[in-house]
Amino acid sequence: MKSTLLCLTSILWVVAAHNHLPDGTAVVTEPQNVVAGSPGTPWPMPKSTSEFGTVMTIDPTNFKMLVNIKNCDIMNQTVQRYMKLTFLEKCLPIDSPRNSLSNSKKNSEKNKMIKANGMLYNISVTVLGKCEKWPYLNMDEQYLLKIDSPDLPGKANLVSSTVWGALRGLETFSQIVYSLGDGKFGVNSTMILDSPRFSHRGLLLDTSRHFVPVSVLKQNLDAMAYSKLNVFHWHIVDDQSFPYESLKFPKLSEMGAFIPKTHTYSQEEVADIINYARVRGIRVMAEFDTPGHTQSWGKGQPDLLTPCYSGGKPNGNFGPINPILQSSYDFLAEFFGEITKVFPDNYVHLGGDEVDFSCWKSNPNITDFMKKHGFGSDYSKLEEYYEQKLVNILQSLKKSYTIWQEVVDNGVKVDPNTVVHVWKDPQVQELQRVTSMGYKTLLSTCWYLNYISYGKDWPKYYTCDPQEFNGTEYQKSLIMGGEVCMWGEFVDGTNLISRTWPRAAAVAERLWSVADLKDADKAAPRFEEHRCRMLKRGLRVQPGNGPSFCECDFVVS
Repeated sequence: MKSTLLCLTSILWVVAAHNHLPDGTAVVTEPQNVVAGSPGTPWPMPKSTSEFGTVMTIDPTNFKMLVNIKNCDIMNQTVQRYMKLTFLEKCLPIDSPRNSLSNSKKNSEKNKMIKANGMLYNISVTVLGKCEKWPYLNMDEQYLLKIDSPDLPGKANLVSSTVWGALRGLETFSQIVYSLGDGKFGVNSTMILDSPRFSHRGLLLDTSRHFVPVSVLKQNLDAMAYSKLNVFHWHIVDDQSFPYESLKFPKLSEMGAFIPKTHTYSQEEVADIINYARVRGIRVMAEFDTPGHTQSWGKGQPDLLTPCYSGGKPNGNFGPINPILQSSYDFLAEFFGEITKVFPDNYVHLGGDEVDFSCWKSNPNITDFMKKHGFGSDYSKLEEYYEQKLVNILQSLKKSYTIWQEVVDNGVKVDPNTVVHVWKDPQVQELQRVTSMGYKTLLSTCWYLNYISYGKDWPKYYTCDPQEFNGTEYQKSLIMGGEVCMWGEFVDGTNLISRTWPRAAAVAERLWSVADLKDADKAAPRFEEHRCRMLKRGLRVQPGNGPSFCECDFVVS
């Protein structure tokens, strides 16, 4: 079944390469040729789009999404969700002037060129594969969407190998449908052949420095789905608080959370968030950062952290996890044993960043351990000792893992299958160095959205590319993608959505769309429309392009 779609895809790519369909219809293979700012332009931009000059009218009360795959909870929920999202009329008509960036003259000229071509009563969604339950790395997200094409006049078809491709295709369909007024909608006759450039397109949220309510985490997952991001990197705990409620070690949250009764995530809530993400094609990759960033851990787990010394005596302070005690690894084995059952994704983020060696250096017991093991005064060897023990635990649990770049920066030798997460400058040199060592790599350096400034900042995120460094083709193939990061020092449930979106959408297009789509000025009207679309869908996202307006920006609640 899968080979059928691959064969079909190959044929369509040959057609697209020659810029014409068999009947002579021109194919738009350059995304920038799509009229920017016109109603129904998608974000992120699909790989290949063709338009045929007609428009189909849709009456939502008479329209159905027909799915071939039965008894599939993901597709059932997806159809229910997109029947609502596709035909929203909560505010002003969508054909009102959208914003100051829209070229109304060009839109008007385009609308005059479009001729009515009858009613569209359904879209037929064909999934060639089985109903998969969990999203995963390298899942097939390609899809083929045809609406009133020359070979399917008056019909709409969406074909994909997997439910994940169907999810992405229905999101695109929901974006290209636009209001005609009087309860009717229109969609241009179109053929879209689409697939992502990178398999890992993530967003990191920090729920330790400020607690983020479950409802806001779900809003963020909605925004991710609207922008085709597919990994929620949940930096769930850190020095400041431990909001994750462990069944095996309940005192971790009882002693380490800001307020245990309110500022924690129960097992039921974690499962709810994971499922909410799952049906949107989003993986949840949990990060439990060690051996540093663990001050909150020590409150509920005695003897886990390293006692710091001054003048030969304990000074009451504690450093990273104590790497010389077997009890530390016994705890970690039990704890991660629980984590791998709670979080079904194959990857766990092990952190490893910003390990301060000063406390280890002050502790005489650690100094003696270093001598006995021949480490001398090289504390990166002690870090390597810890990381290897932790990696062995994860491997015994049959889990893959990601680490922050400091682990390899400090000379720690890790498993060849390790994924290294680059977040430091100089970005180009770091990417070149890590990939030269043969490690699969993620980039976040240029996408720290928690740094804010006055003005329009999304273009700098839009133009940063994870494959722009001096390296071989093999090195560049090791780039799995990247992640937007929103750290929580100044972000909580009151401002997380507005500060993150639509800025994160700029990165979403960079990670999904073709590499040469880099003109932020041309993208600006589509970016503005995407922001307006998210507002219409109930997300309170901030302005992105300076003075402008959306039809729903007056809605307060």
